[in-house]
Amino acid sequence: MTSRAFIAGCAGPRLSSDERAFFRAAAPWGFILFARNVEDPEQVRALVAELREAVGWSAPVLIDQEGGRVQRLRPPHWPDYPPAEPFGALYLKDATAALEAVRLNARAMACDLNALGIDVDCLPVADLRHPDGHGIIGNRAYGTAPGPVAALARAAAVGLLEGGVLPVLKHLPGHGRAPVDSHESLPRVNAPRAELEQADFAAFRDLADLPLGMTAHVVYADIDPDHPATTSRKVMDEVIRGFIGFSGFLMSDDLSMGALAGDMPARARDALAAGCDVLLHCNGRMDEMEAVAQAAPLLAGEAEARARRALDLRITPEPVDPAGLRAAVAAHLRAVA
Repeated sequence: MTSRAFIAGCAGPRLSSDERAFFRAAAPWGFILFARNVEDPEQVRALVAELREAVGWSAPVLIDQEGGRVQRLRPPHWPDYPPAEPFGALYLKDATAALEAVRLNARAMACDLNALGIDVDCLPVADLRHPDGHGIIGNRAYGTAPGPVAALARAAAVGLLEGGVLPVLKHLPGHGRAPVDSHESLPRVNAPRAELEQADFAAFRDLADLPLGMTAHVVYADIDPDHPATTSRKVMDEVIRGFIGFSGFLMSDDLSMGALAGDMPARARDALAAGCDVLLHCNGRMDEMEAVAQAAPLLAGEAEARARRALDLRITPEPVDPAGLRAAVAAHLRAVA
């Protein structure tokens, strides 16, 4: 199926006639859901089906379901999941138990998503927690050292894949030192490149084979003082595809975030020119989506090949007992409670 290189949100829990017509004509590669799109399981399943019907194929449907603060599916219809931090604490006491707990936790989340038809989770977060970093990462990070963070992020990705859900590695090449929230303004990291390569970037290097990734709207001043990673050809070539060696399908972070400058067409063009494979636009505003769609080319070449390789990893998972998985995770985490 021919698709354009963008991922779109929608405004509410059901598609309007205008949204349905737009998606049919614009042919986004995928969709992303937020809390505004969620009421109950039956409604979410229906919305997912509507989105795919609009484009005429089983397009990927994404969601941010990390656990903790970043969890679009919540009680009473879905369980609360722990954030990353306690798994990192457990790793310091018992690495084997922590890796198993993370995998089981992700497998349980995948079960929830799979039941709704959602097949991409924007997890794992491989950002390091840093004392100078803004709290937007905070307890979403598995820890402060690249080795444990990469190992735990790998376990989360494995759990999702076992459950038929594709993982999205974020935020390349590292958001943990960002001193401000990129949803609101542009973070600038002034650490030397060598220091970043030994720490922040190193965690991602161990995860370079994951199928999908998301950029960071962060300036790394020692590499490109003028552009955040999302719109920096230098960071893309030398760090994300170069030093890290990320080989997967790479999406921008949300183009509507406050960190980026310029109007929406310019943001879209700049991200594509830097080397993003696909544009992510999340707020569901029709005027902005139309601008992104006009800037987005048809997926072709290596970008299309990366997208196909990722989607080929979607499977029909073996049945599991998600309540049993969550109970096993809780038992592991009681060791650090």
